[in-house]
Amino acid sequence: GNSLNDLPLPELYAHLSRSGLITRLLELARDEDLGFDGKPGDLTCQVTLEESHAMETKVMSRAELVTAGLAVLPEAAKIFAPNVTVEPKVQDGQKVPKGTALAVLRGPSHQMLRLERVALNMIGRLSGIATKTNQFHQEMIKMAGQDCRAKLLDTRKTTPGLRVLEKYAVRCGGGYCHRMGLHEAVLIKDNHIAGLQPSEVAERVKQAVERTNKLKAEGVEVKFFEVEVDTIDQLRALLTLPDGSIDFILCDNFTPDMLEMAVKLRDASGKKILLEASGGVNMETIGEIAKSGVDRISVGGLTHQAVSIDVGLDA
Repeated sequence: GNSLNDLPLPELYAHLSRSGLITRLLELARDEDLGFDGKPGDLTCQVTLEESHAMETKVMSRAELVTAGLAVLPEAAKIFAPNVTVEPKVQDGQKVPKGTALAVLRGPSHQMLRLERVALNMIGRLSGIATKTNQFHQEMIKMAGQDCRAKLLDTRKTTPGLRVLEKYAVRCGGGYCHRMGLHEAVLIKDNHIAGLQPSEVAERVKQAVERTNKLKAEGVEVKFFEVEVDTIDQLRALLTLPDGSIDFILCDNFTPDMLEMAVKLRDASGKKILLEASGGVNMETIGEIAKSGVDRISVGGLTHQAVSIDVGLDA
């Protein structure tokens, strides 16, 4: 699958950061709050605070949460508050009770107040996703057992501009990253193959596999090749393709019974294809879906239903 999922969190963050997307996001956050390129800046501080005034504050959890987003603070400080130092008190991925100090910030007050909102927005939003992911993960294990083979995956249903960070937050909560974007992998969905008979679907996919191999030969990195099906017949047709054509089959909106059937068919075929369930996955259904024996479960709700968790600054 995806080597990103083998990286420990600090290395994952460093890797995502190298894309430059996090810097661009933070610069945009600066420009929307302080004006283009950070000018004219924070007018209130300019008329109320002395430049020299220093302070120390703590980022506090106002609810139980799984921490995510502390990794962003050093770069956020560099862009918003170059003289503020950041001392993390816990690690991303750690579950903490309400009233925990997540980080200590020290430096000039007027810079601290510039950094405060973006830091809290970021940690609140990302911890919300990590916490939601952790809840799904716990529910899955409670219902399907500790050794359940299913991995919990995110989707592309992320806030525009925040994708790399939201996917990082999913990892902090014990989930795994699906493709980062359309540029990383092939995922043939129903709208790519609308109106085809199951046998024609297999033919079309075979063609796409050949084209993908051509791309690879030209040096394009393709992380995986996946096809979405919404009927058992389509699945059967795909299982007739030669080994090594398809990495994953995405079973869209299958009932738990259909998923069990899909797993049996896959096992009987002797193919190394992994099965992924998606669609209609929520806290009520994830246990049954995981029990079906699928390898992967992707849940849009990890990101698009997550709500920011309250974090605040205490002096």
